[in-house]
Amino acid sequence: MMRVRRIHKVLTIAGSDSGAGAGIQADLKTFAALGVYGTSVITAVTAQNTRGVFETLVLPLDLVAAQIDAVAKDIGAHAVKTGMLANSAIIEVVAEKVREHRLANLVVDPVLNATAGKALLRGDAVKTLCDYLLPLAAVVTPNIPEAERLTGMRLHDLRSIKKAAERILAMGPRSVVIKGGHRRGPATDFFYDGKRFREISARRIHTKNTHGTGCTFSAAIAANLASGMELENAVIQAKRYVTRAIQGSLDVGKGAGPLHHFYRFWK
Repeated sequence: MMRVRRIHKVLTIAGSDSGAGAGIQADLKTFAALGVYGTSVITAVTAQNTRGVFETLVLPLDLVAAQIDAVAKDIGAHAVKTGMLANSAIIEVVAEKVREHRLANLVVDPVLNATAGKALLRGDAVKTLCDYLLPLAAVVTPNIPEAERLTGMRLHDLRSIKKAAERILAMGPRSVVIKGGHRRGPATDFFYDGKRFREISARRIHTKNTHGTGCTFSAAIAANLASGMELENAVIQAKRYVTRAIQGSLDVGKGAGPLHHFYRFWK
């Protein structure tokens, strides 16, 4: 009798990037590279390449809900990550479906803007994100500007970053990682779970090809959680994966190219 291999499954709920460097496409590449089965719920379709985001079409609310139901009722998920959610109504329905289907290991990447500066979440939806989705999360992964928006603080030093992490944790998630890519010096992220504050550092790689870094990082955490890693170790291993993927980044397009999600497999 042929042995059936059990595979861990991860669901991404995010926007589609036609340039395939970020969003749903980056998430699915990350899942495949880390050996988990990826499924997807698309919240919006973007006309996007390495130079920026040019058009966005937000999908109807009932279609977003139907996608979640279709995946959850048949395939299921050992972890879930969210990326671009576009507006308050989508955030609310995602939170409702996470509770309804008892989806565990939720990683929330609070995507507010694209790398090129285009807004990907309406300003009035930030409060909805904090009130409805963050309390359900195992971990939230804002970069410095996103953490500033979530907390209303100015993050200019280590003390303010620690305070922001405390404020975000008070919103209900089990942990928070404030990503330090916007700071100078080593690429240091800051993990806080209410018990201890840990700095996770890697050598900064000087390249313009960093499109999709945040999506890839949160997707890697979700993949690691689905595979059974403890939360802090899932973050540490995701950091290592992203660092190597940036190191092997690809010159695709005329702007900021993507990470090399399959650096382990390509020569």
